[in-house]
Amino acid sequence: MVRVRQLLARKGHEVWSIDVEDPVLEAIQLMADKHVGALPVTRNGELAGVISERDYARKVILLGRSSAETPVWQIMSSPVVTVSPDEDVRQCMQLMTHRRIRHLPVVENGRMIGVVSIGDLVRVVIEEQDQTIEHLERFIAG
Repeated sequence: MVRVRQLLARKGHEVWSIDVEDPVLEAIQLMADKHVGALPVTRNGELAGVISERDYARKVILLGRSSAETPVWQIMSSPVVTVSPDEDVRQCMQLMTHRRIRHLPVVENGRMIGVVSIGDLVRVVIEEQDQTIEHLERFIAG
């Protein structure tokens, strides 16, 4: 089983975040620039929430709010569901499915060391399945 730590080693540990007081427009621009669907939200350097494209669509666009005038803290999802780097990828998928979320900040010793998305997890599971199939085909072929 692949652990989150192994996934982050391949994917990288780079994390972009936004402050709770920053305008939503800045968060959306950063997500677009970095090609990500969500950002961890920090308050004084501590993880306070997560803002996603879904939050933006449901809590800004549909409610007719101003992206430039609405602070991130007003629409972020909180409390944050996090995982440890020692968590199994499949357990993360179950957690995300159960909680209906698409991004998980990875926290170790109180410090955020990465973020994994449902896409990251699916990619790893598919790779594992491909390797298993290849191994079984070689075994059957002798």
